[in-house]
Amino acid sequence: MKILIDQLNRRKFIHTLSAAAIGTGLGAPVILKAASADQKPALLGGTKAHPGNFPQWPVFDRTEQTALAETLESKNWGRLNSNSVVGKFEKEHSELMEVKHTLGVSSGTSALYTMLGALDIGPGDEVIIPVYTFIATYNVVTLNYALPIFVDTDPESFQIDPSKIKKAISKETKLIIPVHIGGSPADLDKILPIGARANIPVIEDACQAHMAEWRGKKVGTLGLAGAYSYQSSKNLNSGEGGAIITNDDDFAKTCYTFHNQGRGGSTSGFLPGTTGTRGTNLRMTEFQGNILRAQMARLADQTRHRWENAMYLNKILGQIPGITPAKLYEGTTMSAYHLYMFRYDKNHFAGLPREKFLKALTAEGIPNSPGYGQMNSEAYVTGLAGNRHYLKIYGEKRMKDWIDQNQCPKNDHLTQHEAVWLFQTMLLGSREDMDQIAEAIIKIRKFAPELSKI
Repeated sequence: MKILIDQLNRRKFIHTLSAAAIGTGLGAPVILKAASADQKPALLGGTKAHPGNFPQWPVFDRTEQTALAETLESKNWGRLNSNSVVGKFEKEHSELMEVKHTLGVSSGTSALYTMLGALDIGPGDEVIIPVYTFIATYNVVTLNYALPIFVDTDPESFQIDPSKIKKAISKETKLIIPVHIGGSPADLDKILPIGARANIPVIEDACQAHMAEWRGKKVGTLGLAGAYSYQSSKNLNSGEGGAIITNDDDFAKTCYTFHNQGRGGSTSGFLPGTTGTRGTNLRMTEFQGNILRAQMARLADQTRHRWENAMYLNKILGQIPGITPAKLYEGTTMSAYHLYMFRYDKNHFAGLPREKFLKALTAEGIPNSPGYGQMNSEAYVTGLAGNRHYLKIYGEKRMKDWIDQNQCPKNDHLTQHEAVWLFQTMLLGSREDMDQIAEAIIKIRKFAPELSKI
């Protein structure tokens, strides 16, 4: 082994050991041997583990340029025309997702808002959501003056804890919204039956989960419907934009009507034959639709690339004591890995606080984030208890009880001490990039006592 080490540079040595560990199923001692070199972390004067750049986002070429020019020159910039590009996107997207209906909308938030409008969610209703999610999931509930009911997190997966959903259901519960956080599916085998038994619809917030699969089916197709986002950070990107997917014909029509000012069920214009009593304008533009058609051509390959790099990272990072990659539930046949999430245990890093770990990781050239916080205790959220409209609808006692009800201790610990995010663009990198992520963490762990002092 000594001869081999002498012949290989340190980075190649890590790659060789990592591959050997994966191939043989060996545990932590193998990958940790890679730390035998005494190179210091960058914060202590050493060189960066990742001196280069991760892939930039978005990825585009002349395909997108041509698509924009075609739309510009067509003079049809809105979807209400007989040859709508958005309509073509919807058809192609439905084929890709293996679903009957896609409705393009102006954002992922719009997709959720449209579905709540189609379900006539309103004052007095309760909607169950995870506490570990982007604020949009909460906002669409409060925009309808319904009451968001938070459910605590399963720290192993970062997803909503299905075992706590049933307790959150009341006679006022009208909807359950699981969120496939980071692009990995929530445990739908447990969540969907809960909704079915209680006769409560389930819509999937799949805004981060393009191409993710649960038992071979795309997420968003297993509940009543699913929401997708095409905001600029997302794996499928048009700057802003979103979509609803569903296999329910009637629900698809109702969603179209709601997002089109309560008018019509056709892309050709404002037609009679409305559904419901409310509506607004949340339509997707032709520019967004054509960019998405171009971007969609790369989506499957990019998803596979992220998946393969994430599986590799799971194996090598999982050998480092104190680093635990986010669990994938048994039914997951594909994660989109919009985020690569793992838990950090400072007890295996000589007590190095997470904030200092993240700072050291950044210095190594590895972008990162602590992720979401405690949404249920943010002033923006707790302030709802004093909102005059909510006090009129629910009363002071119910709003005080709502604050008490929304305690999520597992999420508090995860978000305050353990959660770490890496980003989807990093997973579009090379295998060497993945080795360098591991190298950075190994260096930090080895020199954690010294890092604690700065």
